[in-house]
Amino acid sequence: MFRKKDAYSSGNSVIGATTVEWADEYKRENIMWKVPRNIRMNDNIVVREDETAVFFRDGKVLAYIDRPGRYALTSLNAPVVGEIVKLLSGVQQEAEVYYIQRRIMDGKFGSKEPYAFRDKDFGIVLLRLYGEIRYRVKDPSIFINQFVGTFSAETSDDIVSRIRDQMVILVYNVLGKMSQQGFSVLDIPANLMNIETAILAEAPTQFDQYGLEINKISGLNVSLPEEIQKAIEERASMQVLGVNYMQLQAGKAMVDAANNPSGAAGAGAGIGVGMGAGLGMAYPMSQSISQGMVQQQEQTKKCPKCGSLVPVSAKFCPSCGYDFSSEDMMTCPYCGAKIPKNSKFCPSCGKPLNLKCPKCGADIPAGAKFCPNCGWKVENTSGDGK
Repeated sequence: MFRKKDAYSSGNSVIGATTVEWADEYKRENIMWKVPRNIRMNDNIVVREDETAVFFRDGKVLAYIDRPGRYALTSLNAPVVGEIVKLLSGVQQEAEVYYIQRRIMDGKFGSKEPYAFRDKDFGIVLLRLYGEIRYRVKDPSIFINQFVGTFSAETSDDIVSRIRDQMVILVYNVLGKMSQQGFSVLDIPANLMNIETAILAEAPTQFDQYGLEINKISGLNVSLPEEIQKAIEERASMQVLGVNYMQLQAGKAMVDAANNPSGAAGAGAGIGVGMGAGLGMAYPMSQSISQGMVQQQEQTKKCPKCGSLVPVSAKFCPSCGYDFSSEDMMTCPYCGAKIPKNSKFCPSCGKPLNLKCPKCGADIPAGAKFCPNCGWKVENTSGDGK
């Protein structure tokens, strides 16, 4: 009699003979089950629509039954199990029986150890991956010969473990081929669907030898080391700011030093060690990166009256009320009207504001009483210098 957790007996039809079938509640997540005792002549084998019974002896598959029904291992079943009966006939001839799922199975896979990926941008990168697959047994004979005969698998867990390992190898092989074609780790997130398609295309070369068929790959995730994630973020910053790596690091160090005066000495020392250059080299680069970091922020100007920083578009200082428009105006020395700076004539009184000294030809500022170059006295109040 068999243990109920593996199979159950429906009774003895002949003395010493047993009817065996795979219990539904114990086969849902298992791709294979080995009958715990060898099958002999006159035993009965029950096969359902979603399973195959495989007879195995002397390290190879004898035959298998993939049509549903109850089969008694006697000469009366010649059309269906005749070859099996012939092989089992004789004294004490027995065989192992393995039940195999015919339906599609779902499983997961993942890398136990990181994989060294040669990247064109970052050199050697250690990658980890995991995902989900959907597969089925395509050839029962090859499946049992490989997993039971070659790998000595006894349980479904043994088989699933090897399938997971083979999937990891397959994915890494696909990524390796893409790397040789110039594919970078930076391209992985945006090309997961393409990677899954490439894996499915390569799957037959990897799994046909095991009698398996891979139907679908989903949920593929390739994780990068933390330092590579950080490097990718810094690279994105460099592209936005239009600088190189050295400039980015120098700029960050100088900005940190400016924000933390007490640690300026330490920041300067860090720059010297990290860059192998003096502060004189780092400072102009830091100015460039600092300007780039604020290029998308609103520019400010300083109020000449109270020193507050205000937006360049402000017309009045929000702190003291200073009128910035007055910076672009001047007072006419003749009539006192407010006129734009650099005006040649006053729009109010019409008098010229830029005088020429008739003696030396130098410019005389509006309102001046003497030439600042030769001392000629401006006597004509009209401003013509005559």
